[in-house]
Amino acid sequence: MGNATDQKAHDVSGEDLSRIEKKFDEGAATRTVGPGFAKVLRYVALTFATYHYLTAGFALPPDYWHMGWHLSGLFILTYALFPLVPTKKAFDYKVGTFHLGGVPLLDMLLMALGVASALYLGLAWRGIPALGIEEQTFRMGNPNNYDMLFGGILILLVLDIARRTLGWVLPLIICVFISYALFGPVFPGLLQHPGVNFRTFVSSMYFPQEGIFGVTLWVVSTIVFHFVLFGVIAQRTGLGQLFIDNATILAGRYTGGPAKVSVVSSAFFGTISGSSVANTVSTGALTIPNMKRLGYPGHFAGGVEAAASAGGQITPPIMGAAAFIMAEFLELPYTTIVIAAIFPALLHYVGVFSVVHLMARRLGLKGLEADKLPQLAAVWREGWANVVPLIGLLVVLFSGYTPYMSAFCGISLSIIAGMSRVKEPLTLVYPTAFVAFVIWKYLGGGFDFGMSAILVAGAVIVSLNPQRRTTLAEMADTFETGVKYALAVGAAAAAVGIVIGVINTTGIGFRIGFMVTQTATNLGSDLHGLFTYGSWELFSMQDLTLFISLVFIALACILMGAGVPTTALYIMLVSVAQPALSQLGIPPIASHMFVLYYGVVAEITPPVCTSAYAAAAIAGSNPFRTGISAFTLGLGKVVAPMAFVYAPVLLIVSSTGFDLWEFTYTATSCILGVVCLSAAVVGYWLAPMGAMFRWLMALAGLVFIAPSLQADLVALIIAGPAIVSQLLQRRRALAEA
Repeated sequence: MGNATDQKAHDVSGEDLSRIEKKFDEGAATRTVGPGFAKVLRYVALTFATYHYLTAGFALPPDYWHMGWHLSGLFILTYALFPLVPTKKAFDYKVGTFHLGGVPLLDMLLMALGVASALYLGLAWRGIPALGIEEQTFRMGNPNNYDMLFGGILILLVLDIARRTLGWVLPLIICVFISYALFGPVFPGLLQHPGVNFRTFVSSMYFPQEGIFGVTLWVVSTIVFHFVLFGVIAQRTGLGQLFIDNATILAGRYTGGPAKVSVVSSAFFGTISGSSVANTVSTGALTIPNMKRLGYPGHFAGGVEAAASAGGQITPPIMGAAAFIMAEFLELPYTTIVIAAIFPALLHYVGVFSVVHLMARRLGLKGLEADKLPQLAAVWREGWANVVPLIGLLVVLFSGYTPYMSAFCGISLSIIAGMSRVKEPLTLVYPTAFVAFVIWKYLGGGFDFGMSAILVAGAVIVSLNPQRRTTLAEMADTFETGVKYALAVGAAAAAVGIVIGVINTTGIGFRIGFMVTQTATNLGSDLHGLFTYGSWELFSMQDLTLFISLVFIALACILMGAGVPTTALYIMLVSVAQPALSQLGIPPIASHMFVLYYGVVAEITPPVCTSAYAAAAIAGSNPFRTGISAFTLGLGKVVAPMAFVYAPVLLIVSSTGFDLWEFTYTATSCILGVVCLSAAVVGYWLAPMGAMFRWLMALAGLVFIAPSLQADLVALIIAGPAIVSQLLQRRRALAEA
């Protein structure tokens, strides 16, 4: 496995980290443009960020204008920064007759067409009599030639910006959906339908409520972007480092300290970052070299960081973009989704933590020395102010205000924490402006007195931040970075809107859902006899049908997740899974969380696992082997969805109700299952474990996940020989010592 003596620490510089993030994070690698054009793009990005920030706090314009402005920004920045074909030379600075500021004239033309098609909807909403364009109400379902022209352009260009930022996989899948809508009669069997008229198709994709201007783009432009921006600002102003320091204090001294620091810091970091790759690079820069110095193999060190960081999208309170879209789909408050995600996220980190601990025991690794640990008093004396914006955001969010209002308050407090200092009176303009905003909202009835007092106190307190002040130029860089992080998710949201439009128009979700349940029922019927002895049955037909359906959907998530962002994958598959699982009596929130979790699992499942590949680049290890390590470390996330589908009580807010005793018993059973799986993965519990006992522990772990006393007794019987063997080996080792 390797020792500390033969493991060379693979330290990485800031430039290396930037290169790694650009290589593996969707949309991080951008074209080099001329200095003048770069300045223009900077102003565009800052205008884009400022517009979203201010509209979140003051007022949103009509949806068609708001999403139109958002799409316009996406088109300008994507066509300026992402080349037609992403070769190495395509990112270099180009000059010549057919280039403007390093950008090909073709991309400039596409940029202009994209902006025109995005803004046409707002311009023509009330009609343009001079051009013979009626109000949108009269054109719905009967688009005129202008609608067809701009609608067709928008569909093509949305697919193109998704391809430029995310690769070919997602656009190709969407093209399959488009083909299904237009050529329904040629599809076989249950999938056959009359087909959608081309004019009707363009109308459905272009006009609001469904299609491109539908729920996914609305959520990203109104909520997700703001939380991405908050996460970037909070990290840059010191909250990320505060998390890492506190994780080191909490876990660094124990067995396998740096690896546990990786798990804890990634869990902390996941509360503000929904990007797995950004999480990996930010925390892995410190934790991966430390793990290697301690004696962990490089592939395992990278796997730990990737598996822990992938949990960022499922870690409350600020989860990935898919969680906000889930709230819209389910028509539930976002806080309900946050509460539902608490135990599943805990189960994931328990699994990673268990593997890390047992591997450290197996390798005989110790914790960090006391002199290498940060001092708690010094860390909090220096960085206490950075946690106030996060607290402010959560207080507003959980008090019933909109997610974008909570993000506005969080961003405002982060700006004050970074840029305002009592010793520099001119910088107090930032807290003064925010306090004025809070008072204005209070006088207008937007905030009650208690909330107003909390926010004003927060603005005053963070102005006392003892850390170095963030300059205006540095904050502008941070805003610009936040916009670039949001380009890929924005492009994906716009493109996946087409999928939702096709599903709503053709009913393909219910058709495929019916096919899944029918196939599962047939297989379940064939297998039922194997588990039946006379009148006694180990598994009922309903249980077998449900399990097979879940396996089908989980495999679809993992297979389709190769190269498709979690948000896009969730939207596509939940449309299939929801009808299938609802027929089997599964509560909606459980089926939605099931699909989301397996979408995240796809991020650490080889052969395409970007988080693991980014970690491998930092660790200097084999990427595929690192991906395998990340997948095995993330087994808690693999089995957790099965657990909360069978026992929705684990989600706390499920429609089936909440019972404390049932929750406690089921949660304990699931944790035991994850620990058994962890022991099987590592091959160690109290002592080294042979292959046969590892298989027994793995099987017992899977059975423990099934929430029933009968299943738990069976699991104990299965694990019994392995447990007895471990106890005997442990006693023998103590006697010899």
